[in-house]
Amino acid sequence: MVVTHDRPADVRPGRRRAGSARARAALDALEHLVGGLGTGLLALLATLWLALTAAACLVGVGLWLLPSALHAVRAVADRERGRLSRWGPEIVGPAPPPSGLRAMLADGAVRREVRWVATHTVLGLFLGLIGATLPLSAAHDITFPLYWRFLPESEATSAVGWWTVRDWPGALAISLVGAALVGVVLVCAPALARLQAWPGRRLLRPDAGTDLVLRVAELTATRAAALDAHVTELRRVERALHDGTQNRVVAVTVLLGAARRALARNPEEAAALLDRAQDAAEQALTELRAVVRSILPPVLADRSLPDALTALAAGCPVRCRVDADVPGRCPAAVEATAYFVVAEALTNIARHSGAGEAWVAVRTAGGLLRVEVRDDGHGGADERGGSGLTGIRRRVEAHDGTLELASPRGGPTTLKVTLPCGS
Repeated sequence: MVVTHDRPADVRPGRRRAGSARARAALDALEHLVGGLGTGLLALLATLWLALTAAACLVGVGLWLLPSALHAVRAVADRERGRLSRWGPEIVGPAPPPSGLRAMLADGAVRREVRWVATHTVLGLFLGLIGATLPLSAAHDITFPLYWRFLPESEATSAVGWWTVRDWPGALAISLVGAALVGVVLVCAPALARLQAWPGRRLLRPDAGTDLVLRVAELTATRAAALDAHVTELRRVERALHDGTQNRVVAVTVLLGAARRALARNPEEAAALLDRAQDAAEQALTELRAVVRSILPPVLADRSLPDALTALAAGCPVRCRVDADVPGRCPAAVEATAYFVVAEALTNIARHSGAGEAWVAVRTAGGLLRVEVRDDGHGGADERGGSGLTGIRRRVEAHDGTLELASPRGGPTTLKVTLPCGS
């Protein structure tokens, strides 16, 4: 009997993944701490301004300076809100402060911002300094054996200066201290970042009900965008049917009437008219099929979104590669919107970008469908340029989705769309 031991082989990759995840979390936390150090310095300046203003109030001059000091506090608090929103749940800013000094001092959001700026001046600045100095100290101590012999004896110490090194064992001991500091960073940095962010998340969040009001306003705008997109689509379908298919059907009716009248007196002329009527009917059918496909491509219903996008890429004049990873099916409306986004983007690339190649990437993760279209053209795409980007945004926002466009002069152009797909 042969016994195989697969468990160590399974555990080792898992440990490697856990170690890399911890390292990434520590690096993110260090970046967060250093960012908090920046807002901590701004908070220190705002706190000093507030203190000087409070001292000036004792002689009656500070009352004139107090509104500007509170506006400075609001500016620093808004920067912290933006920083915290990039690292976690979004923190929505409060309404503009009241105009009067008495109303401003009575405003709850202003008072919480003053409490935050005083707290962040001490705690945020201190933790930010720790986050900035710990990695430097670790790097100093780990590499210490490489250069300790070139240092003056008074400076041959570790970063924390515990003892003076005079021999190789001491230098190696400092290197071990550096390795221990790396362990401290990996273990403690995420907790320090959370502690630094805690006062801001507690004191800078909006009043109860603000989120609901903003959500109602957002849904109202989204509903209006959805209605506009729906009306635009109906007008497009009506115009296509009126200008194309209806004219063909009228032509068929006229030709059939003429053929009926010519049937008795001139059978050959009647046959020619019937041939023209058949051609017109076939053209009308072709145009009708094109209109139907533009509403909801049959390939989406028959096959899948990746297949539909592959067909789009195959018909694009610019060479296009599709990388789609969509294991399951999304709602039909979401897939149709994604199809429309890619179709419109590829049309813009072919007409305006001067690109030689385009890439389409589609992914589903966390209940979201992410679509990215990129090209190597000359860039400069603008929603105000009438290139169809406004229509894309309206259709995307109708599904509570987001659109990001990056198109600097000289290229490349990247269009990113995120759609909730409920999967």
